Amino acid sequence: MIKEDLIYEILSVVEEIPGGRVASYGQIARLIGRDKNSRLVGKVLSMAEYYGRYPCHRVVNHAGRTAPGWREQRLLLEDEGVEFRKNGCVDMKRFQWDA
Repeated sequence: MIKEDLIYEILSVVEEIPGGRVASYGQIARLIGRDKNSRLVGKVLSMAEYYGRYPCHRVVNHAGRTAPGWREQRLLLEDEGVEFRKNGCVDMKRFQWDA
């Protein structure tokens, strides 16, 4: 079971990601001082709807790949001006949040 304070710590970082930018799971893990816990970040984000409304669509993997099975994620990012490379991944050099 994940402690509730850790869940809200992760979600508060996600809430800070500005529109038109993305962060990686590992980047969020580093920002909360848990460098090796990027999978934990992904698990928390998969349950985020139970804790309120957060811009989880702005979180991608380190290569810029969107979450499998969440087709709307790309559309939400494109609506914010995020561009994708030909391989279908976010251009992390241009759109990664500089936190």
